[in-house]
Amino acid sequence: MQQWLALGEGLLDRLAQAIWGRGVHPARTVVVLPFAHLRPLAARLWAQRFPDGFAPRFETSMSWSTSLSPWSAGPTDIAFDAALDSLTAQAMLEQVGLGEQSAALTVLLVQVAHQIGPLAAAVPAERRGQWAVAARAAVVLGMDSTALAWEAAVGQVAVEWAAVSTYASDVLLSPQTSTTTDAVLVVQGLALDPIAAGLLEAWRGKAEVIPFSAPNELAPADVTAKPKQRAHLGTQLHSCLDAEDEAQRAAACLIRHIADGRFPVALVSSDRALTRRVRAMLEASEVQIRDETGWKLSTSHGAAQVMALLRACAWNASTDDVLAWLKGAPTYARMASEVEALARREQLRDWRKFSACSALKKQAHLLVAHSGIEQQRARFKGVRPLQAWLAELRLALQESGIWDTLQPDNIDSETAKHSLIEVLRLSSPSTPEWDALQTDALWAGHRFDLAGFTTWVNQTFEGASASPAYPALEQVVILPMSQMMGRPFAALVMAGCDEVRLNPSTDPPGNWTAAQREALGLPSREQLEEQSRWAWLGALATPSCDVLWRTSDDAGETLQPSVLVQLLQLDIAMSGAPEMASACEDPRSVRHVPAQPVARPMPIGADVLPAQLSASAYEDLRTCPYRFFAMRQLGLQASDELDAEVDKRDFGLWLHEVLKRFHEGLQIEPTSDRARRTTMLQAASEHSTLSMGLSEGEFLPFAAAWPAVREHYLDWCETHDRTNARFASAETSHTQNLGPITLVGRIDRIDTLPDGSHWVMDYKTEPMAKTQARIKDPFEDTQIAFYAALLPDDTLDAAYVNISERDATRTVPQADIVQARDALLEAILEDMTQIQSGAALPALGEGMACDYCKARGLCRKDFWEAP
Repeated sequence: MQQWLALGEGLLDRLAQAIWGRGVHPARTVVVLPFAHLRPLAARLWAQRFPDGFAPRFETSMSWSTSLSPWSAGPTDIAFDAALDSLTAQAMLEQVGLGEQSAALTVLLVQVAHQIGPLAAAVPAERRGQWAVAARAAVVLGMDSTALAWEAAVGQVAVEWAAVSTYASDVLLSPQTSTTTDAVLVVQGLALDPIAAGLLEAWRGKAEVIPFSAPNELAPADVTAKPKQRAHLGTQLHSCLDAEDEAQRAAACLIRHIADGRFPVALVSSDRALTRRVRAMLEASEVQIRDETGWKLSTSHGAAQVMALLRACAWNASTDDVLAWLKGAPTYARMASEVEALARREQLRDWRKFSACSALKKQAHLLVAHSGIEQQRARFKGVRPLQAWLAELRLALQESGIWDTLQPDNIDSETAKHSLIEVLRLSSPSTPEWDALQTDALWAGHRFDLAGFTTWVNQTFEGASASPAYPALEQVVILPMSQMMGRPFAALVMAGCDEVRLNPSTDPPGNWTAAQREALGLPSREQLEEQSRWAWLGALATPSCDVLWRTSDDAGETLQPSVLVQLLQLDIAMSGAPEMASACEDPRSVRHVPAQPVARPMPIGADVLPAQLSASAYEDLRTCPYRFFAMRQLGLQASDELDAEVDKRDFGLWLHEVLKRFHEGLQIEPTSDRARRTTMLQAASEHSTLSMGLSEGEFLPFAAAWPAVREHYLDWCETHDRTNARFASAETSHTQNLGPITLVGRIDRIDTLPDGSHWVMDYKTEPMAKTQARIKDPFEDTQIAFYAALLPDDTLDAAYVNISERDATRTVPQADIVQARDALLEAILEDMTQIQSGAALPALGEGMACDYCKARGLCRKDFWEAP
């Protein structure tokens, strides 16, 4: 508080001296503060320091202009509102012949306009034309290359846009305002913003700059000097392992300060993800939080629901997109699980395939629900003006039940609903200003399709911020480091102080060159670095301070502390307290949790003996009895992604279908001509791709390998024909009764040998080494012996056919298949009998069987008691 109240050198005394020195009345004096949060504090401290007499008006440039003349954006103004400015920017780009590039350049134009708009706003309206002349030359400096033509064009459009705009600050720069105000005292924070600089120029003799800090305090340029060691006395350094460790330590530091009576305590972090994690832990401890940084509206739950609705209404929406909307819409949430189950059962990745699904037509209630969903989606077709799209969106949100749930995270429903609805202009009735823009704005006649409207909504959410309601008495205040100036915090926790998140010498915002920044009057990189260092030193002046940084990022790469932290460590070490330069003790309380290992599961499966048994199911029983119990007897299965990418398994299924079609066609039209066979196999591949609904883009990696696979397989066919074996069937289902169960399976291929016996074949697209490992011990190979058991033949042959992308297709015969089959049948009977009689099914898997087991989370192998 000494910065405010110190006798003679405090800010309030220096303001009073400036008022009295000018001989003006305090009530006719305006003090322009750098931050709105300082206004109530300044008024309270002035009343404390000067209890008698009048007080000046404490304002920011925005609050002052609003009090004089409320401003709303006109048809061509820069509104500093992403929703409006993105529309105007798109219209301007179309007018200058960049309509085809507007989708890529609109965001860039808005960013550039928001950077140079404040520069234009700092110039009185009557002199803005002169500013534009200089700005036109500045934005094209060094932009002569054709590769930078679009960037140069965007800069030129932004200058013209800024030059013709009106601004809220225009009233402050007008001569009429000076008749009611005798003096303007501009309090300089880290730097003068353009509007403050414009006030000094426009008010000349009536305006004066008052530095926030006293002249004898640390100068911003002297960033390495020691501020009388006061910043070091209560500073503790915390080196953390990773982001989670840093978040936990930051929360522990905050709670410790509160417990010790040091609050309000400031939390400063440029890492929003870290801040939200800390906030979640503080809320669990019922800490009262004032969040002055807020978050993008696009990250709120309400915005996610709106975007889910719009994505679900696209003509090519995936089933996942539609389910994301249904699950968040109260009207459809109850039936969403049934729709999802049907989609997974029928493998419907694209929503448009639902209408042709025969299973849907057999369930009347789902058919009615599907009809209602399609009616909602049908609303979002065609091309229409923005206001018509907003009306449809409002109606869809209401009918789907989302309207009443629109609220950003952690905000009371009324405030949140107002925020999101107002940002999208969904309120009814609409404001007069919005109605005027519908007819007068540059974009008034523009018509959007759904994709364009969705893009606009997304840009609106990205450019808007949500802030929670402030508590009556806060214990923790979350704020940027630059806004700590003059705030009387009892303690400070600065997180994210590593070399990435607290880099004082980052690139300035925008794509401007150094020459352009100088010509336009934008702060240079060096000036921004100086401001960052000054803000850092000012923050360290807090009585008690914790500085935290992580030593590794999410990828495990090593991170160093920020250069500011390293300078602080050096400064502390040189001040005679080297022990303070190293990391301090962990502020978290240690809690001893006794180990509670679980016993190895030993379930009994007698009551759920399967009626059918497949080769893969019996392989599970051999590999791990518990896996068989969980996945085969209980039927527990992982839910696969509906929108998963095509993988090796899909290629295998596709290849099986291709070979089935090929050999069945060859059976009808026999030929040994290689060219004819190539044509038939290629036609079979194309038909299979179409019937399985595989798009060219998804299947491209495997399509590239297909020609080599095809030629290798045709070579194998010629060799195989010389064995005189003849194709009999492919992909046929078989059953065989065995005691209390039925063996079931689907055999890839069966050939007939000259003596009339059968040759069972199974296709494999795995590495040859793995296929050869299968045949080393016939009695350990479950799959081919199981397929042999499905046929009633006394004698037969069996083999794997290894089909490779790189190597030749080869036949890998399994010797002693009849003996292996008979042994397998005996083993199955014995195992099923033991299960039926109550034998336990322990988890016995080892090695790779456990590494890729879907039941590992059920058996909890990692938590078993030590043997």
